[in-house]
Amino acid sequence: MKPFTVLLALAAAWLFPAPGRAEVVLDWPVACSVGKTCEIQHYVDHGGGGDAKDFRCGTVTYKGHNGTDIRVLTMADERRGVDILAAAPGRVLRVRDGMDDVSVAVLGHDAIKDRDCGNAVIIAHADGFQTDYCHMAKGSVAVKPGDSVKVDQVIGRVGLSGDTEFPHLHITVRHDGRVVDPFAYGQPEGACAGGTSLWRADLQPSLAYKNGTVLNFGLAPTAVTVEQVDDGAGRDPLAPDSPAVLAYVRAIDLRRGDIQRLVVTGPGGVLVDRSEPPLPSNKDQVFMGIGRRRPPGGWGPGIYAAHYTVTRDGAAVVDRSVETRIGSAPTGPSGP
Repeated sequence: MKPFTVLLALAAAWLFPAPGRAEVVLDWPVACSVGKTCEIQHYVDHGGGGDAKDFRCGTVTYKGHNGTDIRVLTMADERRGVDILAAAPGRVLRVRDGMDDVSVAVLGHDAIKDRDCGNAVIIAHADGFQTDYCHMAKGSVAVKPGDSVKVDQVIGRVGLSGDTEFPHLHITVRHDGRVVDPFAYGQPEGACAGGTSLWRADLQPSLAYKNGTVLNFGLAPTAVTVEQVDDGAGRDPLAPDSPAVLAYVRAIDLRRGDIQRLVVTGPGGVLVDRSEPPLPSNKDQVFMGIGRRRPPGGWGPGIYAAHYTVTRDGAAVVDRSVETRIGSAPTGPSGP
């Protein structure tokens, strides 16, 4: 998401405060669990005038990005409704609602000029902190200027309004009008570590840094496209007469040179094993699917599984498996 240009009327100054005690504690602003029902797509850009880099000097950001993007897994999840929550107590400064939930790839940038943040809420907190919540669903904004809000109060829902192509919350944190990174408050300029996390202490293990992760992964009886997965497809069970056994995976935030491998196995061993060439560039999102058609006698009973890995510089940085069973599980001998 690009900077929120008009509604904020504040310059996104890329100046990070000196290290020190964090004056605010933030709760997670989306009703989701990272690694289960949502993922972090982008962090704040620490690159200044140079190449974009996140707070760990990785590639999970883009040039000029002034917030954290928390992505729900599919468009189907967005349509079911995912609440956005106030990250800390405060007072509502400004809101905007009424923009349609349509990808900017469809609308074009001219249609959202000066409204990049989409439907939004801006909240002032104690000690000069402020949080900006962008891309809310049309008609979901649940507060108005002047309202006092409590931490975890519902203020809207995740949507697709403004400058975005996927459903997510973009949250910008500011201190005295300057953008700060809630994962690395006070980190020295140019450093690849340091600073203080503003997130609640018990949340921090689940928010461990990732430069590459899996958004969707499953086994299906027929081929599925990324658009179909976004609509909630790919969850039908396998059966002895399934037309095929297919594995699909959508991964995000991969780096140039990463090597993907996807292996599908059945009770008799490997069904298909495919490795992709090294990625030619950094990728926000990749989709991969492989499988095998049903043999003449159908699929035998047993465990069918898929294993996905991403190798970077000789080490696995993503390693995920999924499995299902065709037929009933074997049972032991009956008792006396």
